[in-house]
Amino acid sequence: MDFQDVVRRRRMVRSFTDEPLTPAQVDRLLGNAVRGPSAGFTQGWAFLVLESPADRDRFWAAATPATSARDMAEWRAGLRRAPLLVVPMASRGAYLRRYAERDKAGARLATPGSWTPEDEARWPVPYWHVDVGMASLLLLQTAVDLGLGACFFGIGGPERPAFHAAFGVPQELEPTGVVAVGHPSEAGGAAGSTSRRARRPLDEVVHRGRW
Repeated sequence: MDFQDVVRRRRMVRSFTDEPLTPAQVDRLLGNAVRGPSAGFTQGWAFLVLESPADRDRFWAAATPATSARDMAEWRAGLRRAPLLVVPMASRGAYLRRYAERDKAGARLATPGSWTPEDEARWPVPYWHVDVGMASLLLLQTAVDLGLGACFFGIGGPERPAFHAAFGVPQELEPTGVVAVGHPSEAGGAAGSTSRRARRPLDEVVHRGRW
């Protein structure tokens, strides 16, 4: 598929059929994800891949909030049919250690001041999650290129301890989000924010030269 078509067709799909993916499709999704940029080529990411019904059920049991201010029943029903869940995770420690290494120790990523080699204050933004976010976008775009649908969503703070415990995830790794992938359902599923909000025009968000 032409790259511009991938960009234009990419959207969050919230309802899937239960048709499984092929191993080649899963391998291509993951192989493209790790081609994303990474500060200092740290590659401080990990991807938990959940394909079996038992693993996916365990995920939903751990990550679903006990209560919600919104009725999420339709949203969850559509997503739960996705045959593949990928949880991209970031290691803050990997980046702090990488930038304490000899070739990076002199790099000042924040306002100069007093800091130790592994001081998080050196970082103006958490690039560990930035990098994993870009890897997640590659998952979303690859899904489109494969004729599949995908949706990125988060794991709430209160549910994270249960998620870590359910899958034995090391505490150093924090999920940036979850990508559900599968064959889109004709039913469409729950409407997203794009049904209620228009895309902002380019001239409202692009500032050439200065504000």
